[in-house]
Amino acid sequence: MARGVLRVYLGAAPGVGKTYAMLDEGWRRKQRGSDIVIGFVETHNRPNTIAQLRDLEVVARRRIDYRGAALEEMDVDAVLARQPHLALIDELAHTNVPGSRNEKRWQDVEELLDAGINVISTVNVQHLESLNDVVTRITGVTQRETVPDAFVRAADQIELVDMSPEALRRRMAHGNVYAAERIDAALANYFRPGNLGALRELALLWVADRVEDTLQKYLADHGVSETWETRERVIVAITGAPSGDALIRRAARMATRTKGELRGVRVVVGDGLAPSGDDEHLAAQRKLLKELGGTYHEVVGDDVAATLVDFARAERGTQLILGATQRSRRQELTSGSVIGRVLRIAGPLDVHVIATAPVTSPRGPLRRSRSPLPSHRRVVAWALLIIGAPALTALLLPFRDDIELSTVLLAFLALAVAVAAFGGLTVGAVAGVVGFALSDLLFIRPYGKVTVRDREDLFALVFFVAVVVTVAAFVDRAGRLNSQAQRSRAQVAALARSTADLVATNDPLPRLVDDVRASLDLECVAVLVSQGTGWVALAASGQPIPTAPEDGITIALDTYDSVHHHVLVVRGRTLAADEHETLRTISDQITVAIDSRTLAVQAGRAETLEDVDALRTALLQAVSHDLRTPLATIKAYVSGLLQPDVEWRKDQLAEVHAAIDAECDRLNRLVGNLLDAGRLEVGALAVALRPTAIEEPIAAAAAPMPRDRILVEIPEGVPLVLTDPTLIERALANLLTNADRHSPPSIPVVVTAQLVGDRVHVRVVDRGPGIPEDQREAVFQPFQRLHDRTSQGTGLGLAIARGFVDAVDGTLALDDTPGGGLTATITLPLAESHAPAAVSPTLEESTP
Repeated sequence: MARGVLRVYLGAAPGVGKTYAMLDEGWRRKQRGSDIVIGFVETHNRPNTIAQLRDLEVVARRRIDYRGAALEEMDVDAVLARQPHLALIDELAHTNVPGSRNEKRWQDVEELLDAGINVISTVNVQHLESLNDVVTRITGVTQRETVPDAFVRAADQIELVDMSPEALRRRMAHGNVYAAERIDAALANYFRPGNLGALRELALLWVADRVEDTLQKYLADHGVSETWETRERVIVAITGAPSGDALIRRAARMATRTKGELRGVRVVVGDGLAPSGDDEHLAAQRKLLKELGGTYHEVVGDDVAATLVDFARAERGTQLILGATQRSRRQELTSGSVIGRVLRIAGPLDVHVIATAPVTSPRGPLRRSRSPLPSHRRVVAWALLIIGAPALTALLLPFRDDIELSTVLLAFLALAVAVAAFGGLTVGAVAGVVGFALSDLLFIRPYGKVTVRDREDLFALVFFVAVVVTVAAFVDRAGRLNSQAQRSRAQVAALARSTADLVATNDPLPRLVDDVRASLDLECVAVLVSQGTGWVALAASGQPIPTAPEDGITIALDTYDSVHHHVLVVRGRTLAADEHETLRTISDQITVAIDSRTLAVQAGRAETLEDVDALRTALLQAVSHDLRTPLATIKAYVSGLLQPDVEWRKDQLAEVHAAIDAECDRLNRLVGNLLDAGRLEVGALAVALRPTAIEEPIAAAAAPMPRDRILVEIPEGVPLVLTDPTLIERALANLLTNADRHSPPSIPVVVTAQLVGDRVHVRVVDRGPGIPEDQREAVFQPFQRLHDRTSQGTGLGLAIARGFVDAVDGTLALDDTPGGGLTATITLPLAESHAPAAVSPTLEESTP
């Protein structure tokens, strides 16, 4: 039986229209005569979705008793027995009620597909397993219901149901997604524009990646080897030559103009004996490539041209950028032209040869260091030559009249090759000369004289020496390259650790010093800074620690600190030239670490002084105005009461007493806020967390306010939160005071609380002028009074509320109230013993 076809409608968020599109497609196919049934559809009571059911056949659901409740799930057996051509099954990531046929709905769908039934289903991007953690970071909500990416990717068709964040929020506000009581909470949390934009991008990228997989599979299945220019991919060849910087920039400009991708590739010759490029320039070019938005790749191959073309084809490259050759005509004739060969084999690939500045080589021969092979190998080689040559001569001498010269030469050749393999070029060349001399003196007539009469014998001796010297040279070069490779690996490891430390730690200097000592095998490494007439170790690794620059090899560090001198001092052994280069490179990282430490200290001091100055200025302003106003009012009333020549009626006295009482309350609030701000500033706030019913702090905060100004709406069943009720009460009191001040007199402030995910959200909703989005963080700063038309208050209310909420591990955020106004949302963690159950089998789209 043929497997059924799976089609998936993928959406970025609930409400974009996945179920609507699935039902519409099912009804369209029924009109064409297909046998269609609805296996399971969740309409969420949306009128437009319910209307799409039309006259489609619905398979009755299976009822399962779970924890005293009767829950409904798809009846897989009934759908299998019905055997329709197509089944419509909603919410692919749904978790079935315990006791169902399968744990997950996608497993139910798998059964139907195996039975040959075609299926159309729906899923949101937040339910894809690979994106679960990303969605959690974006929205703050952990999705417990997921579906494996492999199952969705294996679908025969995936269609993205897309909608802009603005359009989805309009649908939400019009009541087309959730019930009216859930709209404000959804818009203020999960359905914020930023969340929806990020989820939409995730969905688009995931679908694009799946389309790329499908295209690659199609090309492979149909044997399509040429490039399809669905998108420009610019490949630039990198060698580490100084002219490569200009080449990379030119390739980046070409990629930018075509909105394409940039990829750099370096070919490493596979024999391992080719000289490597300039490591310093190569590292700089890799960095430049990444800064320009490209990626770096290394491939190994003996044929540079063929390797470049193969890489470009494998990456579906459309353009290959090469630098003009710097080889001479003689080198091209002897070694061939890479560019010429690339042009011959490139096929439809566009090849650009970019002119580069000529590279001048340093004059004079390059100096070679002594043999890179270990000393013990050279000792063994000399011993083998000294012992082996006489022994072999003694073994062959009795038979010199009976054996040919070729046999003698082969025997000495074997000895010379063995010596060269152990000792390298010098001892190998000596072995060749010794073998040559012994063969001529003792095995070519007349014996005892250095004469060669036969031309064939002369050629044999010459080739003998050439073979030995060639083998010895290769062994010597292989050892030299191996030594360079080992040093390069150590240098790369040191530089990699240095860079990682600079990024990952606040003070990477001690770790960098440790890395220098370990990578270069030194006794001690220290960073010294001048202090008065002496030197002090800023960081050190190993013993004994240098006390002055004269105690070792010194490198001056060019830091930002112009007052004190910094030097890097290493001690332990003599460093090779390439190790000096490594040390200088790492010293640049050490300089950056020192500068970072210095700048951090200076920035901390400056920030502290700035904060202290700002707080002092704000306090003075508050004392001079906000505190002075109630004091002046009280003083005026009391002075009037003390006037002996003024007679007060009872109603006037009552009015004055009430005004004095109100001004005293106002003064008390102002002083309390100032004290709270001071405690928050110095971190002296006492916090006592305990399980709390959220109704308690809400009622306490609303008690002092007129009853007609506050409307509290808290549904039953809101779990306990882990918080400090006193601090939350004071935070809510500040929020309520702020909301009451800005709300119209005829519209009360609404306070709600409900469970969202694994936290309780408390909202204070007003219908005032609101706060522009770009200024919402500013109002949490002390002494800010945005749009305040009165002179009352110090502007500390929101700052204190944010501080109290942060202290109890909560969050406080501001958002628009649908229809106008401001909504302040406090989120608080649940008390552990009252956390909700992990299984919510009946609600798939309850995320907001």
